[in-house]
Amino acid sequence: VQLQASGGGLVQAGGSLRLSCAASGTDFSDYVMAWHRQALGKERELVASIRSNGLISYVAAVKGRFTISRDNAKDSVYLQMNSLKPEDTAVYYCAAVDPSGDVYWGQGTQVTVSS
Repeated sequence: VQLQASGGGLVQAGGSLRLSCAASGTDFSDYVMAWHRQALGKERELVASIRSNGLISYVAAVKGRFTISRDNAKDSVYLQMNSLKPEDTAVYYCAAVDPSGDVYWGQGTQVTVSS
């Protein structure tokens, strides 16, 4: 199982970025797919998740600004981030949780929002 994240970068406050995560190695249609982030000196936190049935959840800090989506045909998950704030600066990780609860992590992608 491999997860490859991409799409991070440097953006000014108020700007947008779209993160992508391509999964490979198995059929991910039954997996929960998620994005986490870890800011410097802070613990990793769950940002958004999407279940195989389409159920979505967001951490309060990103509701209304971020949108998670998945394309099962492409084994991919996306995170559209709008109205970015400096406090969104972090390394973003995609994760996949299989039906037995095992978690697989991708490498992180840096998102930096300048004020």
